[in-house]
Amino acid sequence: MSGITKSFPGVRALDGVDLEVLAGEVHCLLGQNGAGKSTLIKVLAGAHQPDGGEITWRGAPVALKSPIAAMRLGIATIYQELDLVEGLSVAENIFLGHEPTTAGFVVRTREARTAAGEHLKRLGHPEIDPARAVGDLSAAQQQIVSMARALSHDVRLIVMDEPSAALDPDEVDNLFRIVDGLTAEGVAVVYISHRLEEIRRIGDRVTVLKDGRAVAVGLPAKFTPTRDIVAMMTGRNVEYVFPERTGTPAGRADAQPVLTVEGLSRKGEFEPLDLELRPGEIVGLAGLVGSGRSEILETVFGARRPTTGRVTVDGKPLRPGSVRAAVAAGIGLAPEERKAQALLLTESVTRNVSVSSLSRFARAGWLDRGAERTAARTATRELSLRPDNPDAAVRTLSGGNQQKAVLARWLLRGCRVLLLDEPTRGVDVGARAELYAVIRRLADDGLAVLLVSSEVPEVLGLADRVLVLREGRVVHAADAQELDEHRVLDLVMEGSPAS
Repeated sequence: MSGITKSFPGVRALDGVDLEVLAGEVHCLLGQNGAGKSTLIKVLAGAHQPDGGEITWRGAPVALKSPIAAMRLGIATIYQELDLVEGLSVAENIFLGHEPTTAGFVVRTREARTAAGEHLKRLGHPEIDPARAVGDLSAAQQQIVSMARALSHDVRLIVMDEPSAALDPDEVDNLFRIVDGLTAEGVAVVYISHRLEEIRRIGDRVTVLKDGRAVAVGLPAKFTPTRDIVAMMTGRNVEYVFPERTGTPAGRADAQPVLTVEGLSRKGEFEPLDLELRPGEIVGLAGLVGSGRSEILETVFGARRPTTGRVTVDGKPLRPGSVRAAVAAGIGLAPEERKAQALLLTESVTRNVSVSSLSRFARAGWLDRGAERTAARTATRELSLRPDNPDAAVRTLSGGNQQKAVLARWLLRGCRVLLLDEPTRGVDVGARAELYAVIRRLADDGLAVLLVSSEVPEVLGLADRVLVLREGRVVHAADAQELDEHRVLDLVMEGSPAS
């Protein structure tokens, strides 16, 4: 791939990226969230068409017009979110779209199952039954099925996007044995992972992306110092403009905790966590995708039921797994996927802001729409939501103003603890600065904030204290001013500061 460019409305995702992959090698693709990795592999998979640049496959220029075109050439992509059909059998998934048939109509089921068994055996998993429904398999077994599907196309290059994210250590070892077997046969592998110890174990060469550009191409995976790799991944073109901290807001050091989390855990997602959050304090959770950050917020909010532990607000325990109890106690959540999980896109700004507080506008069983509209408008004006039109459909707002509508909902509700998951995702640079100022002002007014962000500068710039998570457990806790971006990245990737 030479000089690959790709733009989307408002963002240049790839800016002249080069990637060279050799037969029989494991080429690791690294970069922080938003660096352009996903866009690049979707171009390679034929899912995105590049705006510029050239792709050469086995010595000849090619145009990958679709995923089918890429697959026919022998390029397969296994995404982190596996695209399997759970209701179909293993064999049906492996041969989906190119089933062995008679006269083009009748699927030769027995032949498909036999061939599927051969692919599974090649991957070292003859115990997986080709007739079994994929939905009944474990995450590790489903990943094996995805790899078998790639092999069914006579694949010469496999792209693996965070393949170890849902695997335990023994399953990761098995994955590496499979990768070693494939490369020994001359199959090339592009391996994407945030775990640098995996890169050392399995990788041959490394390409590093940052802000849509390749800042390093073809470095030796086993001999490039971790500090150098982290340094290449950090630094941005975007300027983060954070409001100044105003001393010790709301008596943070002396106040009683408004939120207390004691021994909270969810099996397979995050280990027991202890946390205290005081009025006026912003605590940040830093970690990679899959480290348990979002799961912690959703468990505190009652959207997930904990395996162990409890959550208390002002010393009163909340009923586990109850969103209603959390909201009644004064907890609000602005989720990562606000369009899918927080907003009623076809409804007005007023209804989106008031939806969690409708009972206060009820009059003898009827909704007082005038009072509802007035209260919503007061809340949105407090956050400078634009346009100042409570009747506008929320889908017509920019990303930053949609997020303000979610925040206004919890202000109107009178929440005391605000959980923010990726608060500036999909928000342009100017709107980010506004949201940062809003979050800081809310904290200065006494709101307690628990913040998750994939962008380390955002966590360090907003939070007063930071908990660094790696694979579901806290590996470090410190005041934000005691940390820097390099140290946090060392911790989330290696579990300890790198040398």
